[in-house]
Amino acid sequence: MKAKPVFIGVIGGSEVTPPEAKLAEEVGREIARRGATLVCGGLGGVMEASCKGASEEGGTTIGILPGESRRAANPYVLIPIVTGIGHARNVAVVKSSQAVIAIDGSYGTLAEIGHALQSGIPVIGLGTWALSINGKADQSIITAKSPKEAVDKAFSKIENRK
Repeated sequence: MKAKPVFIGVIGGSEVTPPEAKLAEEVGREIARRGATLVCGGLGGVMEASCKGASEEGGTTIGILPGESRRAANPYVLIPIVTGIGHARNVAVVKSSQAVIAIDGSYGTLAEIGHALQSGIPVIGLGTWALSINGKADQSIITAKSPKEAVDKAFSKIENRK
């Protein structure tokens, strides 16, 4: 019997610094090395860098696009999914993933983190948001110090949910 595919979402800023892009590329590479499919929003920044890394390792990348054209996808998206629903596509990105790795990011990333956590989808953070409630740290986002650790933790959480 063939193993079921694993889908890991990668979310983060649409504009990144070179160090953030390097982290995202390595996350993508590690996802592909482990045989998982990378799911993202399909555009630039963290999305493009992670797809680039996965593509360089021969991995499968899915880009769930906000607009009306598959041509808007970054050049490393293997499977573009056109939605025409704008930022609402963020829900589809996280709901299509069994775990999400958040790298850097702005308010769109924070919204995706919220959708994932509300849905019980594990979020691994690599230099991203930290949460608190009433001044007390909220540990919902699982922190990682390296791309490999982030992917290891994503796989561990997925395995524990089966």
